[in-house]
Amino acid sequence: MIKVGIVGASGWADSSHLPALAGLDDFEVTAVATTNRAGADRVAAAHGVPLAFTDAAELAEHPEVDLVVVSVRAAGHAAVIRAALAAGKHVLSEWPLGVDAAEAEQLAREAAAAGVAHAVNLQGVHSPDVRYVADLLAAGRIGRLQAAVLVAAGDPLGGPRIPPELAWSTDPAGGTTLLTIMAGHFLAALLRITGPLTEVTARVPHAHERVEVTGTGGSVPGGGAPSQVLLLGTLANGAVASVTVHGGSGSPDGFLLRLVGTDGTLTATAPRPGSYPHWTDWEIRIDGEPAPVPAHYRTVPFDPADGPVANVAAGYREFATALARHRAPAPDFHAAAAHHRLLAALERSAATGTPQRVD
Repeated sequence: MIKVGIVGASGWADSSHLPALAGLDDFEVTAVATTNRAGADRVAAAHGVPLAFTDAAELAEHPEVDLVVVSVRAAGHAAVIRAALAAGKHVLSEWPLGVDAAEAEQLAREAAAAGVAHAVNLQGVHSPDVRYVADLLAAGRIGRLQAAVLVAAGDPLGGPRIPPELAWSTDPAGGTTLLTIMAGHFLAALLRITGPLTEVTARVPHAHERVEVTGTGGSVPGGGAPSQVLLLGTLANGAVASVTVHGGSGSPDGFLLRLVGTDGTLTATAPRPGSYPHWTDWEIRIDGEPAPVPAHYRTVPFDPADGPVANVAAGYREFATALARHRAPAPDFHAAAAHHRLLAALERSAATGTPQRVD
C-alpha cells in the first residue's frame, strides 16, 4: 500500500486526484495540505483523510506519507517538490513540472540525485484511447504515417475573458498559459501516438493587451500571455505535424485529430462539446468506419467519458506498477524536462521566425 499526501488538496486535486485514488487498491490517502487550516480540515473530513496540514514540508516529513503529490500552482511546484525530495519521499507533480525548462531540468537532476521515484501528471499519455491509437499506428493499420493534424480548443485560457479564479494565469511568469498547460497536455498526447518532433516552426500570438475578468467589471494585463499556438513540425519518422490550439470561448467540436497514412486515414473527435483530448474518450474512425477501443485498454475502474478522473487514475496505476517492477514511472521528471524543452523551442521559433531543432 502506497501512502499518499496531497499538497494543494482543494480545487483540481479535490475533483480529480482524490476521487481517482479512492478507486485504486494500491493507494491510501493519509494526508492533505492546503495553505488554509479550515480548507485542509474540510478536504480531510470530506474524503476521510486522517492528517491535515498547512505546511508542505511537515506533510512530506510525516512517516505516514510515502508519496507526495504536488497539486499547487506551477510557480509553487519547485518548493513542494524539494520538500518531498529532502524528506526522501517519492513525488508526483502536476504538469507543468516547473515555470520553465531551466527549472524543470534542475528539478529532474535533483530528483535523480535523491534516488526516489518521480513522475509528472500528463494524463493524455495514459489515456486508453491515446494508447490504442498509438498501437494502431505502430501496427501499420493506416500504413506509414504521412501527416498528423490536431486542432483543439484551449479555453478558458488565451481568450479575451477569464474567470476570476484564473485571473492570475494571465501572467506568463506563473507558468500557467495556453502554451504550457493546454498545448503542453495536447502535444504530450499527440506525441505519445506519433513519436517525437525533431524540428518545429511556430507562431504564438499575443492578441489581448488586457483580459476581462468575467462578472467583475474589471480586467487584468494580458499582453504577455499567448492567445494562440500554431505549430508546423517534422516528426522523427519524416512525417509532418500541424497543431493549432486556439484560446477564447471554446469550440463546439472540442478537438479533431487526423492521422493520414499511406494506406488509410484515422480520425479522432470529441464525443461531447467542450471535451479536451487528454481528459475524455474519443470517437475513433478509420477510413470512416468506427474503431472502438477494446476493453483491455481500460486499466482503472473509471470511464474516460465521465471526465479526467479516469486518466488521472491510470497515471497512478502506472506509478504503482513501476514501483512494483523496480523501474522508473512514465513520464518521469526527465521526460517532463524534455517536454519543457519542446515548448521552449516553440517560443524560440515564434520569437525569431525561424525553425528550431528539438532536443
